[in-house]
Amino acid sequence: MLSSSCGAGLRRGLSAVLLLALAASCAAPGPAARRAPAAPPSFQVPIEYYTLPNGLQVVLSPEHSAPLVTVDLHYRIGFRQEPVGRTGFAHLFEHLMFQPSPQLGAGGFAGLVQQNGGVLQGSTRYDFTTYYCTVPAHKLETMLWAEADRMRGPVLTQVMLDKERNVVKNEVRERVLNQPYGGLTWLDMPQVALQNRANAHNFYGDFRDLDAATLAETQAFFRTYYAPNNACLVLTGDFEPAEAREWIQRYFGPLAAAPRPPQPDTREPRQRAERRIHRADSLVSRPALAFAYHLPERGTPAYYAMGLLDQILLQGNDSRLTQALAQRRGYASAVKGGANVELGNLFNYEGPMLWTGSLLYDPQVPADSVVAALDQEINRIIEQGVDAETLALAQQKLRASLYDLLGQRYGYGTADLLACFALFDHDPHKLNRLEAEFQRVTPALVQRTAREYLRLTNRTLLFVTPAAAKPATSSR
Repeated sequence: MLSSSCGAGLRRGLSAVLLLALAASCAAPGPAARRAPAAPPSFQVPIEYYTLPNGLQVVLSPEHSAPLVTVDLHYRIGFRQEPVGRTGFAHLFEHLMFQPSPQLGAGGFAGLVQQNGGVLQGSTRYDFTTYYCTVPAHKLETMLWAEADRMRGPVLTQVMLDKERNVVKNEVRERVLNQPYGGLTWLDMPQVALQNRANAHNFYGDFRDLDAATLAETQAFFRTYYAPNNACLVLTGDFEPAEAREWIQRYFGPLAAAPRPPQPDTREPRQRAERRIHRADSLVSRPALAFAYHLPERGTPAYYAMGLLDQILLQGNDSRLTQALAQRRGYASAVKGGANVELGNLFNYEGPMLWTGSLLYDPQVPADSVVAALDQEINRIIEQGVDAETLALAQQKLRASLYDLLGQRYGYGTADLLACFALFDHDPHKLNRLEAEFQRVTPALVQRTAREYLRLTNRTLLFVTPAAAKPATSSR
């Protein structure tokens, strides 16, 4: 997966908040201060949002703490839009976008970024494909010119297609086929927990589908999805907005829009019975359990409540599932997971999504005992709810995780959320309202959400055992 690091500006912002809190705690507080401690200031990022006449959405978010700028392009083409019979096509084309473009010869875009002291990455997700680079601030115009050139289309040949097809197949072998527990939560689970083909196919790519892809199909794929009116450009970092707007118009303005590509129906039927799947794997040495629940629709009150349930149950060493299964019972070392696990976060997707967790557990412990411990903690919330103190702690943890997310990869974490909120909601300002939405959640809403979305009939369990071992539980 992509590596990550904290951005300097967010680190400074968070440090300032923490220093203020420390200073307040060291001072001798009066009675009023003891009764009502001041809430830390909410994090706000500067946002300018507009759309070019050709349909390209643009978000500018300047931040001048370091002489770096991040240029990010999100295209609204991900796993869900892949043609039937062409699994892995979106990811394959992500690789092809790094081939030479009309003005960039050998070395292409990647060579240009690296020659100018920058870093870059591409990534394919459920609902988008993203390309970003971070470079010294004075190279912004060069990168905008180069990204506009890529939007005109890579110069594709059969040799290039064959090369990148083999690269993708080797990636699948390395990360999934030859990896113990490879793809358990992020590739295997969606294929058994979701029902709609758009959400549930092997998006890394069946080798037969990858081998069948033709040069003409890749060219048609580009013309369909890689157009300005199917993309969002985000700039974060050290730049002047007026100058950036001029360059964006100069390089991206002349690009022609394309017919709006069709979007698949991604709706999932309501799950009405728990699913249990057992698999044996010759590569694993310990049994594993993965569990998944359907998440509420994005932006609903239950969605924000589920984000806090994630903090209570699954995030950190103090989470209830890690405490119950690892600390108290010793079944596992930890329980890990989250929303959009391994492929993103709670915010950067559009269609149906799963809340997923997993653990490797002691072979001497029956799987039924592991599931019983999981159920006990979840049922405790369903039956008893959470108190105000537990909810407040979850809100604090969520706030800290949001800071970490926004600071990832030299500003890309911020750019990613701005692009997704622009593409999916036409509202990048939503980023600045996230904290308030989570603060509105009440203990009663948390309990109602748990009762509806953490019910057994909304769950899928995937058991993996060493190939020589028999499952320790019976299938329902």
